[in-house]
Amino acid sequence: MSLIAEIKLELRSLIAAIKTLSFKESFIFISVAIITFVSMYYASPNFFRKIFDTSDDKFYSSLYWFSADGVLMLIIPLILIPLVLKGKPSEYGFRIGDYKFGLKSSLLFVALMLPFLWIASGSKSFASTYPQGGPFVRENISVLLYYELFVGFYMLAWEFFWRGYMMFGLKQKFGFYAIFIQMIPFFILHRGKPEIETFASIFAGLILGIQAWRANSFIYCFLVHWSVMIFIDVISVLRYRSQSYGIGFDAFMKLFTN
Repeated sequence: MSLIAEIKLELRSLIAAIKTLSFKESFIFISVAIITFVSMYYASPNFFRKIFDTSDDKFYSSLYWFSADGVLMLIIPLILIPLVLKGKPSEYGFRIGDYKFGLKSSLLFVALMLPFLWIASGSKSFASTYPQGGPFVRENISVLLYYELFVGFYMLAWEFFWRGYMMFGLKQKFGFYAIFIQMIPFFILHRGKPEIETFASIFAGLILGIQAWRANSFIYCFLVHWSVMIFIDVISVLRYRSQSYGIGFDAFMKLFTN
């Protein structure tokens, strides 16, 4: 068989395989990849500082990051769902769902995580990473309050993108495996965070995926994630202002006495 004949045969096999693919799942995979690409290169703090040529201390670049990713991961999928996928946001986890399970599990998860977060924040390197808005947020408590609103918008988009749009979008085709599928990019995008946080994101992705699946809503994952981020930011600010590091009772009391 000639080379040209072999190429034609391979192309026919490839086309036949492509025709067996479902449009919905294929579109979700491709759109997630494209949105993630745009997010990585054009919604980052580094992109903001490059475009505006500023020595920003991370505050405005962080607000840009949260806002841009909010649009990419929340607004755009909410447009694609009815326009391209001919579905409803509620089919992708944008609903109240089982609120009793959702609220109870959220309270349980946060309660279980707080001791681990307290231990992790005892490291000066970890505490100095947050808030990601930099010194301006760290040194101005009033700024921290509305900064957390931007964090909330970002977390709402982040959770919807992975535990809503992707997971519920793939649920019908892949079943429970959709939880594992959404965990992989969720974990990978924690690269660059403190080591302990990156490792923990593997299990956090699975636990939040299971919670969203069981509650039939991603909303409760958002509540957990946002609550955790608020705690991390606040405790990091308190540690910085009091210069209190460590995990003992004395370190805790020093947060409020200094």
